[in-house]
Amino acid sequence: MKITPIRNEKDYQNALNRLEEIFDAKKGTEQGDELEILSILIDRYENENFPIGMPDPIEAIKFRMEQMGMRQKDLAEVVGFKSRVSEILSKKRKLTLGMIRKLNSTLHIPTEVLVQDY
Repeated sequence: MKITPIRNEKDYQNALNRLEEIFDAKKGTEQGDELEILSILIDRYENENFPIGMPDPIEAIKFRMEQMGMRQKDLAEVVGFKSRVSEILSKKRKLTLGMIRKLNSTLHIPTEVLVQDY
């Protein structure tokens, strides 16, 4: 097992190829340890070089509503009137702190997503 830092795209591709080769390695074996270390290095390289930004707050609400099978009238029970929900989803009304708290606890959307500007 010879593991080196991932410094560039070639190193990254080599690490991915090796990871694929040993993907089914058992924990506690030499290959299992190599798999774990490679996974950490690859994750670090990807986070530094291919960061994924947070979603738009309103798009996150719409996505979560879809996942949960909610309609606008269901969301009105969380944030207030049906007309208010319509204004929020069309980005005509900003989320208040109270709404953010309720959306976080009801829809389980992280507050750091909901507090972003949009």
